[in-house]
Amino acid sequence: MRPLKNACVALLGIGTLIAATTTVVAHEENGRRRADNAPLVIGHRGGANGYLPEHTLEAYSLGIALGADYIEPDLVATKDGHLIARHEPNLIDTTNVKSLPRFADRRRTVMVDGVATDGFFASDFTLGEIKQLRAVQSFPERDQSFNGKFQIPTLAEVIDLAKRKSREEGRRIGIYPETKHPTYHQSIGLPLEDRLLGVLSAAGWNNRNAPVFIQSFETANLRYLRGKTSVRLIQLVDANDVKPDGSLDFSKPYDKPYDWVVSNRDGLFKDLLTPHGLQEVKGYADGIGPWKPYLISSACKSVQGGACVDVTGDGLVDDRDRVLLPSTDVIANAHRLGLLVHPYTFRSEQKRLTGSFEGNAVNEYLAFYEAGVDGLFSDFADTAVAARAMFLLKHDPDYAACLVNARKCERSND
Repeated sequence: MRPLKNACVALLGIGTLIAATTTVVAHEENGRRRADNAPLVIGHRGGANGYLPEHTLEAYSLGIALGADYIEPDLVATKDGHLIARHEPNLIDTTNVKSLPRFADRRRTVMVDGVATDGFFASDFTLGEIKQLRAVQSFPERDQSFNGKFQIPTLAEVIDLAKRKSREEGRRIGIYPETKHPTYHQSIGLPLEDRLLGVLSAAGWNNRNAPVFIQSFETANLRYLRGKTSVRLIQLVDANDVKPDGSLDFSKPYDKPYDWVVSNRDGLFKDLLTPHGLQEVKGYADGIGPWKPYLISSACKSVQGGACVDVTGDGLVDDRDRVLLPSTDVIANAHRLGLLVHPYTFRSEQKRLTGSFEGNAVNEYLAFYEAGVDGLFSDFADTAVAARAMFLLKHDPDYAACLVNARKCERSND
């Protein structure tokens, strides 16, 4: 059975519970979440890239069908200045470009955020040429049978899809664009920020009440955007890896925002999540999007020679050989300042689940929902929505009774 069919079967098996929960908790009024504070499910790269090639209209559509409240288009610029949805400016891993002889001469090495990167870059292609490419699944362990079938969408096309699906589903579906490598795009004469605001304005979505969050791993472009728009902004926070003891590794280029590198600012990503750093973020953004180990990390169950040991005996060393650590104080500190917390990225493959979750991805979602996140990024929106339903059933008996009675639930603002 293909993963896509598995997704549909899983969704149908959950039945009216998921449908009712999605209808209620995803509903928004005036662009803001309901007072029940149900966590948002943000479709990472679409919310269905666990099943289909990422950042395609088909993946976004499936992510919405699986219950995503927001879909995430990562944005890069074409040679003629259009914003398209791709995870990186380099198209080599997410499209079929390397198999097309007519574009073979476009391959080159480019410095992106200080790293020499070989491939094919969106800025060397017009939008018309981009439309000749087709998306491929970038995760080798995921279904490859849809490779070469779907086009690369523009941001405008993604917004049109979100609006149409909102009408069809009777719920407000938003977008959560990320400006990818903004300093790099500025350096090649294709800055992203005003282009993004132009597309949002054309769609009527350049305002505080629009169903839009803009995110970035850099800080300077968020500060610039804050002076140009009232759309909600999210500061992403990265790191390189998790050490055996659960502390974070800050090897380059994942040590700090790249605008800090070019401006010679001291500090690391983690400094943005200290009380002082959060206060700084509060000055230009509405929330944080931390890599999830900042909130709940994990340590190796056994360590030898400074490295994790394969305690499961499967011949691999991965997250299954780790154990969950207590939550940090980042969520509480952020909430004291009124900042939203949207961690990333939640995936369902066994090798990506900490051993404490016993191979069940729902357990990971529940741990973070219980910790108090306001939303999270998922490759598998169906699992995120199912876990959210379980979370709500546990914490709201009236809501549970409402679902059992198959009524559309209107929750109180208490």
